[in-house]
Amino acid sequence: MSDVPTLSIAARTAIVTMPVASFHEHSVSVEFRGLLAADLPCRRNRYGQVMEIKWIEDFIALAQYQSFSRAAEFRNVTQSGFSRRIQSLEQWVGADLINRSSFPPTLTPAGQLFREAAEDIIEKLFDTRAIIRTEQRIAGKGVQIAAGHTIALNFLPAWLRALSSHFDEVRARVIPANVHDSILMLVNGNCELMFAYHHPELPLHLDPSRYEYLTVGADTFMPVCKPNQRSAPAFRLPGTNDRPLPLISYTETSYFGRCLAVLLGHAKAAPALRLHYESDMAEVVKKLVLEGEGVAWLPKSSILAELDAGDLVPAGTAEWQLEVELRVYRDASNHSEFLESLWRHLRAASGVTG
Repeated sequence: MSDVPTLSIAARTAIVTMPVASFHEHSVSVEFRGLLAADLPCRRNRYGQVMEIKWIEDFIALAQYQSFSRAAEFRNVTQSGFSRRIQSLEQWVGADLINRSSFPPTLTPAGQLFREAAEDIIEKLFDTRAIIRTEQRIAGKGVQIAAGHTIALNFLPAWLRALSSHFDEVRARVIPANVHDSILMLVNGNCELMFAYHHPELPLHLDPSRYEYLTVGADTFMPVCKPNQRSAPAFRLPGTNDRPLPLISYTETSYFGRCLAVLLGHAKAAPALRLHYESDMAEVVKKLVLEGEGVAWLPKSSILAELDAGDLVPAGTAEWQLEVELRVYRDASNHSEFLESLWRHLRAASGVTG
């Protein structure tokens, strides 16, 4: 992959945010932030220091991967933040758990002892919680779904309607969340299904031996803008150096921001762009494009009506587009009767056999 072209920043730059929009007030709810800290209690040592459950999970990941960078990537946290959490755990325990002078890093004798207890404790905690939640969950065909905001707004309503034709009654709770929070919800048992986009260069770090997925659709990440009076693009890629195109972009850490980086990294020539506005939500970006503020990359599924009506037009040819899969994931260890039945139906619908 080639280096991503540097974007010059215009004098007028704004960071835009907006509340999450739900597509049905009874079936969509936004909740669960800071899942581990909220779901499981902290524990103080005899000196009053607080320990968080996620530190133990970090430690187990480090023991398995024997690499700070790989373990941090698996835990979806920066390496510096991951290292601080390991240090906080060591302070809580009162001993060094990691031998940082060796390569790869190894466990100290205290670390080896702590790992045995940590793995047993974490397994029992989450197994017990899963049992309790299963018993307390409303009986019947109920499912909690985590999904990106764009997927929740543009894909799931029709998907749920189609599902209702195969099952008499399905009570679905859709929780819009970013990719990181969606993964946490799946891993921590806070949802049965997780929907997410997939691109080979932007894989989700989920253990394939535990988490199954099915491809349920596809989308196109494409550049669009308002048309001019002749119904032609007001801004056309690749632009020129003397008149760079105003770009309405995403934050670098957002999934669509990473998609844009992949696309531009593969471009034959760097487009002439200047950063005009930035947001981490596609709906905000879409609104700014509709107001004629510049060019932006949006999932085609989110702008079908605007393209059909001529309110938006493609700002470039197919070489400026990125194809992505839409996948649904589940924890294979969850054997609830309804989820098993639902998954069999989804497998058959997707053409997967075996």
